[in-house]
Amino acid sequence: MSKSRSKTTKTAKKSTPDPSIALVCDWLTTPGGAEKVLLELHQMYPDAPIYTSQYRPKKIAWFNTAIVRTGWLNLFPACLRKLLGPLRALYFSHLDLSHYDLVISVTGAEAKAVKTNYHICYCHVPTQYYWQMYDQYIKNPGFGFLNPLVRLALKCLIKPLRQADFRAAQRPDQFVTISSYAAAQIKQFYHRDAKIIAPPVDISRFSPFSTTSPQKSTRNPQEIHQKSELLHKNPQEIHKKSTKNPNFSTKIHIFSTFFPQLFHRSTESTPTTVSRNEPYFVISCRQVTWKRVDLAIKGCILAQKRLVVIGDGPEHHHLETLATPLIHFIPWLDAKELSQYLQSATAYIFPSLEPFGIAAVEALAAGCPVIAYKAGGSQDIIQPGKNGLFFAKQTPESLAKALKSFQSSDYSRSAVSSTATKFSSKHFRSNISQLVSAFSEQSSKSQNLKPQEGTKL
Repeated sequence: MSKSRSKTTKTAKKSTPDPSIALVCDWLTTPGGAEKVLLELHQMYPDAPIYTSQYRPKKIAWFNTAIVRTGWLNLFPACLRKLLGPLRALYFSHLDLSHYDLVISVTGAEAKAVKTNYHICYCHVPTQYYWQMYDQYIKNPGFGFLNPLVRLALKCLIKPLRQADFRAAQRPDQFVTISSYAAAQIKQFYHRDAKIIAPPVDISRFSPFSTTSPQKSTRNPQEIHQKSELLHKNPQEIHKKSTKNPNFSTKIHIFSTFFPQLFHRSTESTPTTVSRNEPYFVISCRQVTWKRVDLAIKGCILAQKRLVVIGDGPEHHHLETLATPLIHFIPWLDAKELSQYLQSATAYIFPSLEPFGIAAVEALAAGCPVIAYKAGGSQDIIQPGKNGLFFAKQTPESLAKALKSFQSSDYSRSAVSSTATKFSSKHFRSNISQLVSAFSEQSSKSQNLKPQEGTKL
């Protein structure tokens, strides 16, 4: 794999021929959902340079073959990203990309402010810390002992920050977003209409019905669980894996090994194996407060249903304190191992309010029905009676009622899996290509599209 061609620029240079398409994102410092969308676009338009505020290729190796261009914000440590919102707004609002025919941004923050000739903005949601999640950020900004200072600063600056963010949202020519819920948020806060194109999900890695996928695992959940349990007890194996994939979960594994008093894993609630012969529900995610894993645990205890909790995160120790022998904890698994649990589970529990829900789509691809909180992006994914059902309130009682009423015999695994097809990478590419083609035709008719070297429309 070739070395990343990363450059530092204040504005886009006009001295050399530019490709006709440029890509923009808020930052490239860790892997995530927005980065997966950007990766898909990069694969569609490999010659298009990527403009961003900060780039850490050692933390996210997906773009090693891309032209990644950063500016003065890249001099700041990536750990300060949460504090840099106002500076990012300043940086992107002065980034002039108007000599490109088309700019496609992938953003949930400030990247939508760039100056362009024509701009398609793939906006996940309006900037959360200014709008729909402002109250949650005020309660817990996430800066530890600096929280009082950050809280005060945000309260004092929120009015001008919102005004600047609203003005930036008027710059894109077309908004695209991930779900009906996100489109409603964009309409509410930015007064803009948005076309819905679901983010790409690699469903082939999870589908047990794909004849072309080489990913299907032949190991059973007992073997997978024994391997993952061993991972927590073997510092050498953890270190070996961390050198290949230094992601957050591996760091948690290392930290919990050497500091067990901070990350104690209860032996009472964690069995040595999980039997495939006994029914169980499953949830897999990073264990942070807003994912509501606590709700899944409490709901299953109330309904007296077994639950397999896959993943790790800051909330892990707290979640273990809630558990009974009905609850089984398993560290992170790779896709083919996770798919085995999903394929054997009674249903996947999706208890959080999210703009979309990639984990829920992956479960469906594996033929696993989903029991979801009836809010947010899940309403674009779940078809009651066909691939799952909803529970109405984010309470243990509401979830427990749904768990008790759920009958796995009412669902065909192949039919459930087929409902994930419309969220595939293939569909994403097709929809994006149609937008770009429509722009190209419109520009050609108005004689505004000038041929350049690089990415072709």
